[in-house]
Parts: sequence; C-alpha cells; structure tokens
Amino acid sequence: MTIKLHCFGESGNSYKAALALQLSGLDWEPVFVDFFNGATRTPEYRAEVNEMGEAPVLVDGDFTLSQSGCIQAYVTEKSGKFGGATREENYDILRWVLWDNHKLSSMAGMTRFLMNFLPEDKRPADVIGFNLGRLKAAYGVLDAHLQGRDWIVGDGVTNADLSCCGYLYYPEPFGFDRAEWPNIDAWLTRLSEQPGWKHPYDLMPGKPSDRA
Repeated sequence: MTIKLHCFGESGNSYKAALALQLSGLDWEPVFVDFFNGATRTPEYRAEVNEMGEAPVLVDGDFTLSQSGCIQAYVTEKSGKFGGATREENYDILRWVLWDNHKLSSMAGMTRFLMNFLPEDKRPADVIGFNLGRLKAAYGVLDAHLQGRDWIVGDGVTNADLSCCGYLYYPEPFGFDRAEWPNIDAWLTRLSEQPGWKHPYDLMPGKPSDRA
C-alpha cells in the first residue's frame, strides 16, 4: 500500500518527512496541502487530516501520524533505515532531532516566512533581527559538530541529518549562507549526493513561483 504524505514544497518540516520517505525506498506519494490558501486552517482539515492544523501528515492505510520527527521514526521502524547502530547512537539521534526542532528549524522556518512570505510592509524587523542572531548561534553549533565528521551521528545518514537539513536547501534568504559554514556546506553536499535525493521544490508539490 502506498504511503501518502500531506505536504507542500515550501515547508521544511514537510521536507524532513518527504526526504526520509524518498531515501528509504518505501512506496510513497505526496498529497498537496494548499497552505497559503488556508487549507490547514479549515475545519475539514482539522477534522479529517490533522487536529493540530499542520503539515506534514503521513497516512499509511488506517494509520495516521503527524510531526516530522515522529514520521521519521516511523519510516525508520518500517524501513530499517536512518537509525543508530547502538542504543547510545539512537539517543544521540533523538537529541539532535529535538535540538533541531527547538533551535534550528523552528527559527529558520519562522524567519524565512517573515522575510519572504509576508508583504514587505508587514515584516517585523526587530523580530527578524532577533531570530537571525539565534540562527547564527545554531549554525555555529552544527558547523562545529560537523568538523571532522561526515554525518551528525555515526557513520551514515540518520534522522539527525534528515531533520537538521530540513530548511537548509531552500534558496530564499533567512540568514543562512552555505559559504560561511564550510562544514555544513560539505555535509549538505554529501547528503544531496545520496541516491534518490531531491531538492524540496522537486520532491513535493508547491513552490513560490506557483503564486507569482
């Protein structure tokens, strides 16, 4: 049975789940969520897809799951991929997924939205400036950790990598320049060289030019 992922191309959190599915080899297909026209805020979406009013949402037969980190864990359970080789590595993967959700992706997603998807006269400069400072600190943590490493945890791609990369391939400005972070840059290149990898705008339906 084909797994369905409710998602949209602009969503880095959706990308984390979609990329895990894509690289796992599981049979899956994207289901477009028209976020920018309010799809996730409708009573129908909350009743039928996700009570939290968010994407991504995975549907595998009669099993439904939201939150990218949970979906990644489900993909690991189902495919046997992207987990750690030891108990210690599995906890380290979880540590990085939680760090990313709190320190990196949350800031990157919000800042990218404020800088690119709001009308220019409604972009809060003070909030954006504060967020950019938080993001710079997060990039520094990740770049330092990747010094001398190919992957965030262990010797191969894990959910730590698939979570932390969620927003870092997007072209819109949000305070991230790969050239300023050489270890992150090399890691992103390695990840993009994995068989089956696709850019978020190629992997999922929906991109800014659709609304231009």
